[in-house]
Amino acid sequence: MSKSGREIELKLELEPTAQDAIRRGGTVEGFAAGKAVTKTLQSIYFDTPDQALRKAKISLRVRKAGRSWVQTVKLGTGVMGGLSTPVEAEHPVSGRALDFSVIEDPSVRDTLTATIGEAPLAECFETVMKRTTRQLSRDSDGARIELAFDTGNILAGAGTQPLTELEMELKSGPSLALYEAARAVLGDVPFRYSPFSKAERGYRFAEGSTPEERTPCFAEAVSFTHGASTEVAFRDVLRSCLTQISENRLVVLASEDPEGPHQLRVGLRRLRSAFRLFRPILNPATTQPLDAMARIIATEAGALRDMDVLIDEIVVPLIEKAPDSLSFDALLTDLNAARGKDTRGTLTDHLKSAEVNAFLLDLAAFTEGRGWLDPENLGQTALLAQPIEKYAGHALARQWKKVLKYGKRIEGLSVPERHEMRKAMKKMRYGIEFFGSLYPADGVKPFLKRMKKLQDIFGYLNDVAMAETLPEKYTATGPQSETARLAIGFVIGWHEAQCQAKWQHAKGYWDATRKTPKFWT
Repeated sequence: MSKSGREIELKLELEPTAQDAIRRGGTVEGFAAGKAVTKTLQSIYFDTPDQALRKAKISLRVRKAGRSWVQTVKLGTGVMGGLSTPVEAEHPVSGRALDFSVIEDPSVRDTLTATIGEAPLAECFETVMKRTTRQLSRDSDGARIELAFDTGNILAGAGTQPLTELEMELKSGPSLALYEAARAVLGDVPFRYSPFSKAERGYRFAEGSTPEERTPCFAEAVSFTHGASTEVAFRDVLRSCLTQISENRLVVLASEDPEGPHQLRVGLRRLRSAFRLFRPILNPATTQPLDAMARIIATEAGALRDMDVLIDEIVVPLIEKAPDSLSFDALLTDLNAARGKDTRGTLTDHLKSAEVNAFLLDLAAFTEGRGWLDPENLGQTALLAQPIEKYAGHALARQWKKVLKYGKRIEGLSVPERHEMRKAMKKMRYGIEFFGSLYPADGVKPFLKRMKKLQDIFGYLNDVAMAETLPEKYTATGPQSETARLAIGFVIGWHEAQCQAKWQHAKGYWDATRKTPKFWT
């Protein structure tokens, strides 16, 4: 028996204890679930000395299950948002050695031999996995999905590295069924979209790479090929946002690094900005639920980020500037308690919920399943197909117009209007980061430089506004309350004086930004 075709697989990483619990689970809501079957799989991966197959995103292996050996070629092994869609050619072989003569698909065989050329093939690494599979089915749409819980090790040289992964392969039915099944299987168990295939993990381990630490994930640079469609560009922006959001969710749950909630909020804001920048080509009904949930999570992450800034950047730096007679101990004790119990607790409880799991899976399904399509918009196809170079200029011009509306009155803006101008500039900056690769750097950089100076002032104004809420935030009573309130008065007075001095420069920075050539025109 042989098989050749495109494989559609969702790869997720879970904590080993969580994976064990899910594997032992019974029913899967919305699907009929078959009996679990466990096998030991030994897979040996091959490549040329210069890793020609890896560079071409091809994996070549033989796998032993029981007494049988199967040779598998996968073309297009990249993983995006946990989704892998390679062309797979699978054939029985007699043993551990390769045998290209069994490959029936001539296009697969030709691609493989052309990539290898005259170079010799050798074993690079292997994986030994305990795989437990369950078959899910749903009669309403013919969905058939194989759950595969993999636990084992990568072996290279004398070393080993543990590997735990949940793979969900679509055997038949709509691809969205993968995400619906994942929601039912995972429940409230936090997960990570696997960034690499098993083959790529093996290569990395063989090269000496260690498992990645859970560190804050900053926005990936987004770049587009010349002439790419606006739809493809939007998809790539969404992929970047999804990675930043899902990775920093786990950072917040794993540590108290203040950069975690900050980058989580940035990722959510970038997502919401993308929905607005690309709004003319989208079906708004499909983005509304995602945008609403992103706003909720961003508000919770923002509350923690604001407390981090208030404590670490607004209050603590003034300890050295205050008179020796002024104590900040009572104030900081109260603020730190509120940060840990209230703001962090609210955020982490929500991030561990089934609701956030569903949001991340829905966002991935939206991204990979063209969830923005509007069947009633007959002109959408042309809008989606237009070159991104054409669309980007219009999108940046629209957002700049919103900034300009406030900038023209910068000297007379009220406090709420200053806040609105700050948000408009944030969206403008995200748009420049999304589309910047389309323009010469010597045009983009000067504009960003001018805008950053202006944003720094508005950011500081926002921080001072938080400092002015300290009297409401500090609610403790007792002998230390008066000392704390004196510290609060000092903090507010000092920063308000600084704020007034900085605001004097705002008009000059605005004029410099306004006069800088608009690289998108």
